[in-house]
Amino acid sequence: MKLPKKAKKVFTGKIFDIYQWPQKMYDGSTATFEMISRVDTVQIIATKGNKIIMGNESQPGMKRGLSLLGGRCEKNEPELKAAKRELKEESGLASKDWKLIHRHHPLVKMDWEMFLYVARDCETVAKPTLDSGEKIDLVEVSFEEFVDFFTSDWRRSWLSYYLCKLKAEKNLGSFKKLLFKK
Repeated sequence: MKLPKKAKKVFTGKIFDIYQWPQKMYDGSTATFEMISRVDTVQIIATKGNKIIMGNESQPGMKRGLSLLGGRCEKNEPELKAAKRELKEESGLASKDWKLIHRHHPLVKMDWEMFLYVARDCETVAKPTLDSGEKIDLVEVSFEEFVDFFTSDWRRSWLSYYLCKLKAEKNLGSFKKLLFKK
């Protein structure tokens, strides 16, 4: 959901801003509505050979675990540019073969989009330049391990739900072709 034009910012945070606006109700009364806004985020499924590169990541206050590479877009930064920057910062990898797989609004009351890209045939071009609050070790997994990780809990993300659906329909081959173009 996008913010209405009449919304006014009532709080500015480091990541989240809060907006409010008057909303006419069905009975003619007016109520104050509000929404959270934040910059968009990108996630990357990075492939190298027949493997998928994931991050074994830790951030302060969070348990270490596997995740897709990615992060926040800079203000007014195009999503693909952000994905390329995040991939290089977190892994030192780059790709010449990118494809947007999915974009969605995860939450109704938040002005925020997530963009999921595949970066095929990645190559190491630099050393990672992690933020001070990131610890990321790269882990190479097979397609089957990737699917098992995401389908072990369908609530993990949109991708988990999607892979569970493909697995149930016995149609994971089409997704594998999308990732590896073979």
